[in-house]
Amino acid sequence: MLTKQKIAQTSSGEAIYLITLVCGDFSAEILSLGAILRTLKTPDRKGQIHDIVLGFDNPLDYLSSKAYFGQVVGRFANRIRNGVFTLDNVEYQLEKNQKEHSLHSGSSNWGWRNWHVETYEMNDCPGVVLSLFSEDGDGGFPYAVNCTVSYLLSAHGELVVQYEATASGPTPINLTNHSYFNLGGAASGTILNHELQLSCDRYLESDDANMVTGAILPVKGGPFDFSVRKAVGRDIEEAGGYDHCFILEKVPSKLTEFAYVYEPNTGRTMKISTTLPAVQVYTGNSLDGTEVGKGSVQYQKYGGICFETQYYPDSPNHLQFPSCIFSKEHPFSHTTVFSFGVK
Repeated sequence: MLTKQKIAQTSSGEAIYLITLVCGDFSAEILSLGAILRTLKTPDRKGQIHDIVLGFDNPLDYLSSKAYFGQVVGRFANRIRNGVFTLDNVEYQLEKNQKEHSLHSGSSNWGWRNWHVETYEMNDCPGVVLSLFSEDGDGGFPYAVNCTVSYLLSAHGELVVQYEATASGPTPINLTNHSYFNLGGAASGTILNHELQLSCDRYLESDDANMVTGAILPVKGGPFDFSVRKAVGRDIEEAGGYDHCFILEKVPSKLTEFAYVYEPNTGRTMKISTTLPAVQVYTGNSLDGTEVGKGSVQYQKYGGICFETQYYPDSPNHLQFPSCIFSKEHPFSHTTVFSFGVK
């Protein structure tokens, strides 16, 4: 089943649409605002269906929140040191919105924009394509970008997210989805009991401002080692809360599974596959109860976990990192798949 309805409007009078995808026991709601994944409902081992992503009932609440719930973040997800990078011998200054640094492209973040919406079906699976145009100079970035993001839901419990972006000239592009997952249910408490396994053998060192230093460190034996499945909360305090970029063991040449999550109380599982080289794992360290979400639930610290598949943070300033520079001749084209089941 596939529906599209207007549920609100922006301050400029643009319609905000809610698109509902239903396939078998699974359903997802996507907003035109921010291309946000508003709800994702899956069954547990008893067949009970609950929403497993954090967010708001009122779509306009997303505009005043700084948690980035469910957004498609762009033009550049994650951080850029001092909000500055140099490309082709030209220095570009971005907005500084996290002390002296740029986070998620500041106020130009595409997660605050209202996207154009087109619905479709593929092999009896409902989907939606959201498109956006970013002009030359948007947020301080060079050249214009045309972007589309599609969501496709299958009866097998797969949510496929496809990103496509073409720029009129060389520019950094780093797109991700910023959903907070809680497989126990979005209102069930923390994710500390979730068991996580990652096929990531390295991570990026970061400083006290959560800026990467450029050093690539092995995870083996420390709090960042998820090579064997363990509870997210086991070493979280030693790690200072997870907000770190993990590097996939091999640079994907095709869709590659890298993560497995299990919630023991409900039996829900989630597998994640991507074509991107890294993932920012964030455990909702900044949630403190001030964000009142769906059903008037106050989201507490560690209330959800994000798996932001992406290029490396601050990569325009680190030549040793995989290049995030894309253009008309070299478009951005990547896929991430979230697959849900029970155990």
